Amino acid sequence: MQSQTKRRLSPAELDALLRASAGTGCRVETELTDGCYNTAYRVRLDDGRPAIVKLAPLPEVPVLRYERGIMATEAMVYRRLAELPKERRVPGPELLYADDEFLMVSVLEGTPWDKVATALPSTAAGALRRELGALTARFNTVTAQDGRFGYPAPESGLSAPDWRTAFTLMVEALLEDAAHWNSALPEEPDTIRKLVAEGAYALDEITEPRLVHFDLWPGNVFVTDGPSPRITGLIDHERAFWGDPAAELISLAFGGDAGPDSDVVAGYVAAGGTLDFTPALHHRLALYQLYLGLILVVEDGPRATDDTGHMAWSREYLAKAVGRVRGLG
Repeated sequence: MQSQTKRRLSPAELDALLRASAGTGCRVETELTDGCYNTAYRVRLDDGRPAIVKLAPLPEVPVLRYERGIMATEAMVYRRLAELPKERRVPGPELLYADDEFLMVSVLEGTPWDKVATALPSTAAGALRRELGALTARFNTVTAQDGRFGYPAPESGLSAPDWRTAFTLMVEALLEDAAHWNSALPEEPDTIRKLVAEGAYALDEITEPRLVHFDLWPGNVFVTDGPSPRITGLIDHERAFWGDPAAELISLAFGGDAGPDSDVVAGYVAAGGTLDFTPALHHRLALYQLYLGLILVVEDGPRATDDTGHMAWSREYLAKAVGRVRGLG
C-alpha cells in the first residue's frame, strides 16, 4: 500500500530538525513502515537513548477533515495520561517533545501484539484481553476539560456541546470527504444521514465527554513475550476523540470477541468501567461501526491506496455496518 500523506526526511535532515527544535541530534536506526499516515523513525539520540520520531504530513498534503491537527491531539493525550494517578496509570511511551511538525516519544518495551499473536501461549489470550479491557477503562476516565464532544483539534471544526451534534458533524465531514474523493459508498449519503438521525435517541444518553482511543487494534498494543505475557503500553493516540467510551468496543473487536460475555468487557467492568448492553447501546455500537467503516473507505482517497484487497474488505465492512444500523431502525 502506498500513501501520499507521508513526509520523508534523510538522516541528515532529521538530525538537523531535531537539533533545531528539540535541542538534541539523532542517528536514524530504521524507518517504521506499519503506519499509513505519519512517517515514523526509530532513532538514537545524542545521549544514547532510543526514541521514536513521528513526522506529520506537510500542510499542503490533503487529509481527511477529522485528521486536521491530530498530531497535537496525540501529544495532548500523552500529557493527559501522564496526569493520571499511579493506580490508574495507562502504560505507554513517554512524550519527549512535540510541536506542529513532529513528536518524539520513548521506545516501549515489548512488541506489537499483532506481530507475536501466533507465538504467544494459547492460554495467554484471555488474560491479555482482560488486561486490555482494564487499561481501556482507565483510558476512558480522562474527561474533556472544556466539556465539549468530538475531535480536540480546533482545525477540524468537529466539536460540539453535546454528543448527538458532535457525532453528526463527524459523520457529515466524512460524507463530504467521500464526495470530494469520489469514494464508492454502499448507500447514498442521504440514507446514511437518515440512519444516523434515527439513532439520535441513543446518542443522547451520553452526557459526559470521555477520552476515546478508537484505534485499539492489536497493532497499537505492545506486549511482552514468554509464558505469562503482559501489556507494556498503548500507542498511536492521534485518532482519539471526546465521546462515548463504548465506542472502544469497535476497534477492540479486531483483536477478538468484544461482546457482553467477552474477556475484554470483563476486564473493563472489573476496572470500574460501565457497559450496560441495552438496546440503545447496541444501536450506538452499530453507528460507531458505521463511522469506522466510513473512515476505512474514504481514507483510501487521500492515501492513494493501491491495495485492492484492502479496499474490497473496507467496503464490505462498511456495507455490513450499514446493514446492522438499518436492522435496528
